[in-house]
Amino acid sequence: MTKAQVNGIEIEYEIWGDDDAQPLLLVGGLGVQLTRWSKPLCDALMARNFKIIAYDNRDVGLSTKHDDWGPADTKAAFAQARAKEKVSAPYTLEDMAADAAGLLDALGIEKAHVIGSSNGGAIAQILAMDFPGKVMTLTCVMATSGRRGLARPEGASAEWLTRPRNPSGSREGAMDEAVETAQINGSKTFPRPEAELRQEAGEQYDRCFYPDGNGRHLLASVASGDSRVGRLSEITAPTLVIHGREDPLIPLPGGEDIKNSIPGAELLVIEGMAHDFPDQVIPEITDAIERNARRGPV
Repeated sequence: MTKAQVNGIEIEYEIWGDDDAQPLLLVGGLGVQLTRWSKPLCDALMARNFKIIAYDNRDVGLSTKHDDWGPADTKAAFAQARAKEKVSAPYTLEDMAADAAGLLDALGIEKAHVIGSSNGGAIAQILAMDFPGKVMTLTCVMATSGRRGLARPEGASAEWLTRPRNPSGSREGAMDEAVETAQINGSKTFPRPEAELRQEAGEQYDRCFYPDGNGRHLLASVASGDSRVGRLSEITAPTLVIHGREDPLIPLPGGEDIKNSIPGAELLVIEGMAHDFPDQVIPEITDAIERNARRGPV
């Protein structure tokens, strides 16, 4: 276990790749442990001379948990947000962005390329606004600007977002849920083998099963709301937006709005991709990330 003391909490992290390669920070989404990042993606990035810093956000994996808050009432939080009332939360996306900046400081890394996936894309946007000197380039994958009025998840994806995670609490339940999640939010053009999904879910369960953190991550996102939207034009880091055309959880207009809100941002829409990282599109994603990295400082 490798932990850094950051902002009064502990952040678990791992570093992969050559020491003298370009630092690249991976910022995960709701309840995503650092070991959930696509291995083919990480391998491809390391082959392009990137040194990867992956970490568990607070309240997930092996980083500090906020047990004293208790389970999040996300349905009530959404109702408060719709009524434009203040949403109570133990921390915000701004706090999580400060964690990312603090981790780089703790590791002695002055600045890094940053990739944020899903809710991690929102955290990465805030990192680029609040700590611009630390972000060489920014890549947002399957993320949204958070602007009110954009297309929202519907049907099964909307129901999935607020449902309790693996209510049985069992390893088998975690594996069953992974298969169902892939059926709801995954790329139907590029389906992953069920055995692969189940094995990965079992490994994640063994490392840390902590569903309350997932709910509080969502609570942080709701509490932060659309506060970053009016500041996106402040981002100066060369920005790439990657989005699947078939994403049901964060529909394409969310990614398009990031592109339209950040000066000079570029958008790559991947046909057949939904809310995951299909192996088949990793070369296209990696090529785009490498091109964007060349737009940053030397």
